Amino acid sequence: MEVKVGDLLIGNNNPIRIQTMTTTDTMNTIGTVEQAIRCIEAGAELVRITAPSKKEAENLLPIRNELRKRGYTTPLVADIHFTPNAAEIAARIVEKVRINPGNYVDKKKFETLTYTDSEYEEEIDRIRKQFTPLVKICQEHGTAMRIGTNHGSLSDRIMSRYGDTPMGMVESAMEFLRIAEDLHFRNIVLSMKSSNPQVMVQAYRLLVHTMQDQLGHCYPLHLGVTEAGDGEDGRIKSAVGIGTLLEDGIGDTVRVSLTEDPEFELPVCRDLVKRYNTRSAHEPIPAVTQVPYSPFEYKRRESIAVNNIGGKQVPVVIADFGTETGITPAHLLPVGYSYNEETDKWNIADAAADYIFSRELLTFALPGTLKVIVPHTIWKDAADKGKYMPLFSAEEYLMATDRSPVINFIEHNTGIALPEALLLQMATDHTIVLCLHASNTHAMPEVRRTFITLLERQIQQPVILRCMAEANSADEHLIHYATETGALLLDGFGDGLWLISETTGANTPGHALLNNIAFGILQATRTRISKTEYISCPSCGRTLFDLQETTAKIRAVTNHLKGVKIAIMGCIVNGPGEMADADFGYVGSGVGKITLYRGKEVVKRGLNSEVAVDELITLIKENGMWVDTNN
Repeated sequence: MEVKVGDLLIGNNNPIRIQTMTTTDTMNTIGTVEQAIRCIEAGAELVRITAPSKKEAENLLPIRNELRKRGYTTPLVADIHFTPNAAEIAARIVEKVRINPGNYVDKKKFETLTYTDSEYEEEIDRIRKQFTPLVKICQEHGTAMRIGTNHGSLSDRIMSRYGDTPMGMVESAMEFLRIAEDLHFRNIVLSMKSSNPQVMVQAYRLLVHTMQDQLGHCYPLHLGVTEAGDGEDGRIKSAVGIGTLLEDGIGDTVRVSLTEDPEFELPVCRDLVKRYNTRSAHEPIPAVTQVPYSPFEYKRRESIAVNNIGGKQVPVVIADFGTETGITPAHLLPVGYSYNEETDKWNIADAAADYIFSRELLTFALPGTLKVIVPHTIWKDAADKGKYMPLFSAEEYLMATDRSPVINFIEHNTGIALPEALLLQMATDHTIVLCLHASNTHAMPEVRRTFITLLERQIQQPVILRCMAEANSADEHLIHYATETGALLLDGFGDGLWLISETTGANTPGHALLNNIAFGILQATRTRISKTEYISCPSCGRTLFDLQETTAKIRAVTNHLKGVKIAIMGCIVNGPGEMADADFGYVGSGVGKITLYRGKEVVKRGLNSEVAVDELITLIKENGMWVDTNN
């Protein structure tokens, strides 16, 4: 379907639109206008502004008027959470209103409720009565609407019946959508946001399926990962979630929620979207008549364990040194191995590559469990065949008479069918690890098609995702890797990552960046945890402290806490719910006031912001999750 937001068309065959949200106080008219202009000039096609109460909703009019006076006609979106009357005011002023069905007519108290079917229907009638006035105002004024579900703010009623699930997210939106359809209002966009890309992807896919099944048509979708954070981690998490869906052909408008100034979100949006401008003539991919796995729930593909790859083991990381010669211990520092000459000892980081690929044998003893993959012609001359592993093409492997008794890596371009002889051999040869890559412009679905073949043939050899990128910038490399491999990992496919840059010159990403991206992708897909995870909101006019400064301060003292999840929320709107997946929460509860959470439980309320970070550290220690940095 096609939706009209002012003069902007969304959905159907229109381009994927990019947008962001202001972080200024909505009552600061000029400040909001000037930030909106910076966003528009950076490429925003829609600008969202928070309107948490009637006064902010009313102030949208002078903001809109000032923008129009300065010659800017970009549609504005009012962001509403708890206040129906604010939405009704805003719908008369701006081109679009966003409501959150989880708290638009409900107050979330984290209570378990029990309803009979008739009582549940009475609740739907209550929603209908409170939601209908907004629909009618939108119809009268030509205002579009986004029904935006957030994983962390599902109502107690939805949670009690559906649980904290993608199905609960979908039903939360569908309740409102069915009412709008009954009222013949269809100028609607939907979203299914979560800070967990796995949940987010499953919810959007299920929403598309549900709309098609129940309504016979689909509304446009706004894509986003909430509270993605900042820097590399925020970009990786966003690319994994948004990119996975765009690869599936799902999504009509995107927003990347970074804990940075909003204009910095837009280049990331642009890099995500532009990947799909040149794919119309991609090489055909064989059709699938029946998908042998569920796209609506995560289940890792079953594989045999070949040494430390596959089975129940976490995915491995392979660092590519294929263009390096004369490798020394110093070369390994960027991939997590630091050598001390005085003590002749290695220090191995949590995010240290498990393998390196080289085209030559190394002249020094390897640290710990690190192994080297080399072309099989080089491997023949290796003295230590427990540390060196051969890499073959499929044809080379089938003809080879000398193979490793431990691991044999086989690289394969998925544009060519796997040889039947190799498929047959894999039924009994438990030393093979496949390394799959694609040269198809639409690479990820082609690799996924090969995984489907492996499932159909019940082939259980582990698979390394060998992803190559040729891009103009570090961000483009990051987005390419995160999208191409993250999408597969979210479907349960892949037992390791091998990232390769084909860019030369100044834009070539270094080994440290590639290693960080690889471990960041595994962290974002929840397939291998190697560092602290931060669930940090992108700030808006509701924020009660400096999110960027506070996030940096908390990260500086906690970034060594491997596997600990810390949520940093600017206000109460998304706080308790959106951070429910976190171990600890740091939430603005008033100007200069912080409330600390353990999971969903309030532990300390109304702390002064000057002492709140220290109190957070104390809370982590009290729960036995603190590790001293000198240990």
